[in-house]
Amino acid sequence: MLKGPLHTSKASPSRWFNRLYTLVYTVAIFALLYHHCCNLIYSPSLTTLFLLVADLVLAFFWATWQSFFFNPVHRQVFPENLAQVAKESDYPGLDVFVCTADPFKEPPVGVINTVLSVLAYDYPTDKLSVYLSDDGGSQLTLFAFMEAAKFAKHWLPYCKKYNILDRSPEVHFRKDPSLFLETNEIKAMYENMKSTIKDVMEKGTIDVEQFNDDRTIKALTKWTSRFTRHQHPTVIEVLLKRNHDKDVSGHYMPNLFYLAREKNKAAPHNFKAGAINALLRVSATLTNAPIFLILDCDMYSNDPKTPLRMLCYFLDPTIGSNFGFVQFPQLFYNINKYDTYTTEHVLENRICTSGMDGLEGMSFMGTNAFFKREALTGKPTKAKWKWNEQNQSEYDLTLAHRVASCSFEENTKWGSEIGFRYGTLVEDAYTSFRLQCLGWKSVACRPDRPAFLGNMPVSLNDFLMQTKRWYMGLLQVAISKFSPITFGVGNMNPLQALCHAYFQFRAFWCIPIIIYAFLPQLALVNSTAIFPKVSDPWFSLYVFLFLGAYGKNLVDYVVAGSTLKKWWSYQRMWLILGCSTYLFSFFDWLVTSLGMSTLEFNVTSKVSDNEQEIRYHKGIFSFGVESPMFVSINVAVIVNFFAFFMGIGHVLINNGRLEELFGQLFITGFGVVIGWPIFEGMVLRSDKGKMPIKTTLISACVALTIHLLFSSAF
Repeated sequence: MLKGPLHTSKASPSRWFNRLYTLVYTVAIFALLYHHCCNLIYSPSLTTLFLLVADLVLAFFWATWQSFFFNPVHRQVFPENLAQVAKESDYPGLDVFVCTADPFKEPPVGVINTVLSVLAYDYPTDKLSVYLSDDGGSQLTLFAFMEAAKFAKHWLPYCKKYNILDRSPEVHFRKDPSLFLETNEIKAMYENMKSTIKDVMEKGTIDVEQFNDDRTIKALTKWTSRFTRHQHPTVIEVLLKRNHDKDVSGHYMPNLFYLAREKNKAAPHNFKAGAINALLRVSATLTNAPIFLILDCDMYSNDPKTPLRMLCYFLDPTIGSNFGFVQFPQLFYNINKYDTYTTEHVLENRICTSGMDGLEGMSFMGTNAFFKREALTGKPTKAKWKWNEQNQSEYDLTLAHRVASCSFEENTKWGSEIGFRYGTLVEDAYTSFRLQCLGWKSVACRPDRPAFLGNMPVSLNDFLMQTKRWYMGLLQVAISKFSPITFGVGNMNPLQALCHAYFQFRAFWCIPIIIYAFLPQLALVNSTAIFPKVSDPWFSLYVFLFLGAYGKNLVDYVVAGSTLKKWWSYQRMWLILGCSTYLFSFFDWLVTSLGMSTLEFNVTSKVSDNEQEIRYHKGIFSFGVESPMFVSINVAVIVNFFAFFMGIGHVLINNGRLEELFGQLFITGFGVVIGWPIFEGMVLRSDKGKMPIKTTLISACVALTIHLLFSSAF
């Protein structure tokens, strides 16, 4: 019996209010659908049919969203009580996987900061191993990390000697820390390392002949003239070896490995899922730690004690043997006060995490999660988890090379029943969904100090491209034999399945958003009323549904600790995503499903210029490039602006029409206000981040064409 708990879990008292709200709002939704059905029966029209379809989809998403509020829980950990279950020397081994793919989109210096921050964890060094997966197979990346390994021998003892909290060097020195005896010397070494790496990156090649170190020459000469990012053999380098390499203070270092798995154009490489599976196999032959952490290359550790918080779950004897992973929030340090592109993901990181945690566990976010290794090999068992077995001390590099080859997975269950699952661009959400269907559970751990902090795009186009990939991948899962609506409901808590459905069908948001962004507006241009008069009792139902939805959404934002400015950004981005990301991800899924296209994984650039940064932190949208997604957004904004002023004209010319057209004027005016930054980018701005003139002209022509085509339909 533990004298003090390792963690506690408390159900949120707000769940009762949420359940009452759900009940009342459900009645209102059914009343609206009844109203639509009556209109369709007694006065059928395409307009009524479209409104019914839009509201059915909205009702589906509202219903799935309520699943997150059924039983939210809040957890707290007590790492000071770990001594009750294990001595520090008996802690389980921990393998850390950091994934990168392109040194020009993901600059090595940033990746190095991530790796150094986890190498410096407050965790026994003989239990810690860090693996860098370089899926671009870049000689430049390997060189950068050979330099980083040298610097680490100075950085780690410095951090631990002075108990440095920010163990990413870039963050530590940027905050102008109090000077210690070695601070200036360590900073100079760091700047020298950065300068060396940046010089090599600018040249784009490495002159191996300039080195006189045999180990460095041997490693870098593995790259030949036929070596490309899509065609190369496996490269594994042991950059730091525990119980062998020592830091400048005489203490042993943790392991640091570099892996570039074999790539062959004739063999599928399965994107990030394939890279992680290669890491799983290689690490099993080298260190075989029972727990592993997956990190994006730009997601540095912000708390050196994070592994201890993780152990409060994995070592808790009250948690069942089917416990699979701990998910920490995906938070970002470069978000402005407006959260212009809603990259903070307030609802996902606060509401969704606590909601899913109260059911059967979190969905994996692609980074910041500690996994039990055996969770990736099959179903949970009742056998006791052997977490305190010794790690391997000798490394079989020959076997490691073999398991990283392209041919190793042939005729195996890797990617289907073992490891991360293939067949989608979102291996993270898909794999955790499959694990939960097998019976594995998970928790969300949200300490006061963020465990990890990352970097989000400050360009709207980069953000839209990234989210388009997410939602296309999620739709691949949603419309498959592993759909949460069919497979999920039968293999997990139905409410948990609905939580997954909310995310996986998200591309379908484009249906109601497109309908409500165009249908009322085009009808208004033609002075045709499609909603009840203000004096009609049914109008009160629309008012209740609108205020109920937006009011509850605002309350959720406030409860989550966010601000009114960020909530308004969320409303604005909802329209933008509906007319771009959701719409294009649906079409991408369609053409891929029809065999007209193949899956592609484009790495999101982590590089931005100073002007973009300045605009972003002022809350100004950055367009600047031509994109078909901008065209669809622009068309919606132009139609709303045109319809609003036409509607005002109809009301002024025809006295008494306001009562009939008020609903459409309100929706159109709402679209105008939300779309103002887009209109501003098209017409009022002259900086480099404005909407390209060509894109604006194309958008205007498309909007005019839509008006002419549908002007006779009302």
